Amino acid sequence: MEQKRKPEQQSLKTRVQERKGLKRKLEAAAAGDKEEEHKVREISSSPSPSPLPCSDSSATQINHQNLTIEVATQVDILNSTFSWNESHRASAKRATHVLAELAKNEEVVNIIVDGGAVTALVKHLQAPPFISDDDESAPKPFEHEVEKGSAFALGLLAVKPEHQQLIVDAGALSHLVDLLKRHTHGSNSRAVNSVIRRAADAITNLAHENSNIKTRVRLEGGIPPLVELLEFTDTKVQRAAAGALRTLAFKNDENKNQIVECNALPTLILMLRSEDAAIHYEAVGVIGNLVHSSPNIKKDVLQAGALQPVIGLLSSLCSESQREAALLLGQFAATDSDCKVHIVQRGAVRPLIEMLQSPDLQLREMAAFALGRLAQDTHNQAGIAHNGGLQPLLKLLDSKNGSLQHNAAFALYGLADNEDNVSDFIKVGGIQKLQDGEFIVQATKDCVAKTLKRLEEKVHGRVLSHLLYLMRVAEKVIQRRVSLALAHLCSPDDQRTIFIDNNGLESLVGLLGSANVKQQLDGSAALYKLANKASSLSPMDAAPPSPTPQVYLGEQYVNSATLSDVTFLVEGRRFYAHRIALLASSDAFRAMFDGGYREKDARDIEIPNIRWEVFELMMRFIYTGSVDVTLDIAQDLLRAADQYLLEGLKRLCEYAIAQDVSLENVSTMYELSENFHAISLRDICILFILEHFEKLSERPGHAHLIQCIIPEIRNYFTRALTKSNHQRNSNHL
Repeated sequence: MEQKRKPEQQSLKTRVQERKGLKRKLEAAAAGDKEEEHKVREISSSPSPSPLPCSDSSATQINHQNLTIEVATQVDILNSTFSWNESHRASAKRATHVLAELAKNEEVVNIIVDGGAVTALVKHLQAPPFISDDDESAPKPFEHEVEKGSAFALGLLAVKPEHQQLIVDAGALSHLVDLLKRHTHGSNSRAVNSVIRRAADAITNLAHENSNIKTRVRLEGGIPPLVELLEFTDTKVQRAAAGALRTLAFKNDENKNQIVECNALPTLILMLRSEDAAIHYEAVGVIGNLVHSSPNIKKDVLQAGALQPVIGLLSSLCSESQREAALLLGQFAATDSDCKVHIVQRGAVRPLIEMLQSPDLQLREMAAFALGRLAQDTHNQAGIAHNGGLQPLLKLLDSKNGSLQHNAAFALYGLADNEDNVSDFIKVGGIQKLQDGEFIVQATKDCVAKTLKRLEEKVHGRVLSHLLYLMRVAEKVIQRRVSLALAHLCSPDDQRTIFIDNNGLESLVGLLGSANVKQQLDGSAALYKLANKASSLSPMDAAPPSPTPQVYLGEQYVNSATLSDVTFLVEGRRFYAHRIALLASSDAFRAMFDGGYREKDARDIEIPNIRWEVFELMMRFIYTGSVDVTLDIAQDLLRAADQYLLEGLKRLCEYAIAQDVSLENVSTMYELSENFHAISLRDICILFILEHFEKLSERPGHAHLIQCIIPEIRNYFTRALTKSNHQRNSNHL
């Protein structure tokens, strides 16, 4: 069985969430950059554009026409200032800043792109040309600053996927890759660090969920400098480089292989141990994307020593790193059984179980995912349960998130495979939880059904012995849970041992009289299941046995004067009968004709309390052994059959009446069965009440009815379980 949430789905979700937060990340970094920058001097004598308010709310208030004019102005400035002239550089820097501020409002991005900003910004990703050789030694005003501003603005424009290819087609990638190498020119200033970081962030945005651009980055030579930057002294640059590699590695095998070939793994694993949460978060993300669907790379990662630092991240204060670490451990544990065991041995179980109880939905989901993979190994199953994993996993079944719910169900499916966990499942109420859960997707429903089946298959031998021991010595709540679970899980061969010999029946019947409605419902469901599990518990055969051959006189003698030696007077009409048939049919007629009653020698016997139609059907049954009993006459015929002790006819009547039992009349039908000793009808009413207990509980008089029938429920199951056990023993003989 496979978990619903596959690793690639997990990663995709992560990337989508990062996408939504990337603009905020860029803006936060921009705010930090402002602290590093000096105020731009007013060098040019020409009027400079007034900076626009940078808040989103202010930008949206500017009408479309004014925005279009403003964008055109900044684009014109960029197109006319591509030189080392100090005023040009200052104007170009300011223009990139204005466009970036506007691009923070996604509603304005299309206007910026339509205004031709992409080509102008791409142009400024590179340094202006020198007019002469002497210029190369001259001061370079705002060196790296304009390029940084252009990369930042383009990164914001690339947040919209529809603009990614346009930016790449304008030639941005080659310039961005060159910017990644700015530090190799001997300069290591803050400005250099910033422009490198901006270039890496822009590559991240351009390649996000765009397989073609990911490949283009590799072909442009972008991966080696990014790997080299993982060892850069500035941690912000490290983080940006890792973020870009993370995106490039996602679902791109060629990129993955080149990242590994560039010897990125040792550095990435060192970054996992960083105290900077932003560093180890990006590092674990890169490794996760490298490992996904790449067993050879996974082997390389493990051999390089990634396992322990990844496990260490489960206890990180950074929830994003915890989430990614749990996902990565789930990927490590996908197929390799030895790796599953090593993960547990190295201490992953306890922090994963703690994560199951986090208020963070994604943390719970990833922890359940990892534990689900680990729980498919026999050696891990008991350990996860022993460390307290059962209850939080069961609690997650209440989640309204389908993926989280399914991951928890899959983990429980694994734990159920170990005999040592069965009693723990039952003691914490896990069986009821699995049965009562409202599961969102069909895959989860199927998984839960297989879990219950797996548990059922293990209830025998030492597992059953332990559960019977708990029924004898555990506290009442545990005894009750064991009885409820065994009603659903036990074999029919063990029913008498559990519920008669070890008093499990008393525990279930006692729940029906509880003041707790949930306990009543649980008890009724368990009893109904118990009845259905034993095939011999059918309350009544479809048809009673035929009369013995000696009393079968035949249809032609029904109300026939031929050889008649007794006449009944019913509603003033004569009904001819034969003593021999009547004497053999029931004890009531034998007492009438052989005893000391006045009817013994009477030729005509009056029947005062039975209608003609009823009496005729009764006599027809005596003569033929069969009769069609319709619902409209069944109750009167039952009364007559009971009066004259005709058990076969009673069963026919009970069967006919049972077809009409409903929520509205079950109480009346039960009283009818009691009045006329109709055992089969009474048993059917009992099972009907147990089956429809919840609906009946909403009706007036229900509590009184239950109190009345509890003794009969006990008698029914005692009789049925004893009988079924005896029948099975006979079959074995």
